[in-house]
Amino acid sequence: MSSSHILKWLSASALASLSLIALADDDAGVTPYRPSVSSPAQLPLPGQLELEMGLLSSKQGDARRGSLPYQLKLAFNPQWGILIGGEALVSARDDSGNRARGLGDTTLVLKRAFLIDDSSALGLEFGIKTPTAKDSIGSGKTDYSINGIYSQDIGKVHMDANLNFVHLGIADPGTSSTQTGLSASFSTPIADKWGATAELSGTHRSGSDNISQILAALAYSPSNRVTIDFGVAKGLNKASPDLSLFTGIVLPLGRLW
Repeated sequence: MSSSHILKWLSASALASLSLIALADDDAGVTPYRPSVSSPAQLPLPGQLELEMGLLSSKQGDARRGSLPYQLKLAFNPQWGILIGGEALVSARDDSGNRARGLGDTTLVLKRAFLIDDSSALGLEFGIKTPTAKDSIGSGKTDYSINGIYSQDIGKVHMDANLNFVHLGIADPGTSSTQTGLSASFSTPIADKWGATAELSGTHRSGSDNISQILAALAYSPSNRVTIDFGVAKGLNKASPDLSLFTGIVLPLGRLW
């Protein structure tokens, strides 16, 4: 995707976002899950449909990958909710220069929140990834996942720690079909309407190299109903993407009840 196309997409997204904000019928704030790998235990306001969308560009050696990730979030009550997400468009080039473009895979998650008190919560996410992408972009198989979450406010710092297990629908010979992931993100306000996030995350799978990265991001909230983020992730070993750049937005589409 060229720089001019990226700028056009960001401009269109910003205009669409500003118009969508008007659909929300009260002053309830959004609950961003972006931009970190870690998910918070808390759910959005019940009945409020929230949209997260962004732009992600990464490179690993001579390979390049760009995508438009999205996620819809809806809580039925403070304890239960669903998430539907994926990549609206993927443009990838491998080390040999072969290119692929199309829709990414789609993930459906059922989420349970256990609210302990005003500053801490536990969460469970049960997910299924369906192979909506063509084989040159996705695995072509269905994956299943479970993610355990612990969220805690420590003074002005909010922490989200995740431990997850993924059963892969396909695995290379000599490698396990079970992947373990661990991540911890820390976010804090740094100025009026501004916040910062730092995160360390990684995955392990027997017979395959571990993947690990560090992430840093800034977030700007012009109101409690919209948050814009941008940042960078850096791989910590050769198996991880060398560098990833991202930006995105979180906003309510409206109250369903």
